[in-house]
Amino acid sequence: MRRSLVITDEGARHPFLASLPPHVRHGSEPVRRGISGLFTLQDVKEFLMAYCACFLAVTAFLI
Repeated sequence: MRRSLVITDEGARHPFLASLPPHVRHGSEPVRRGISGLFTLQDVKEFLMAYCACFLAVTAFLI
């Protein structure tokens, strides 16, 4: 008798998903964040600083 080392689930379409145990494959729901948690004021400041620095570098190169 020949047996696989990993018991597969034919319902899982992808070979990697089929090799995972059921308790891992059917985990908890992912936590969804609201839009308000995406950007902070510090993120906006850093983006503007990088944008202005790039703009000045390109302008200096063209002039």
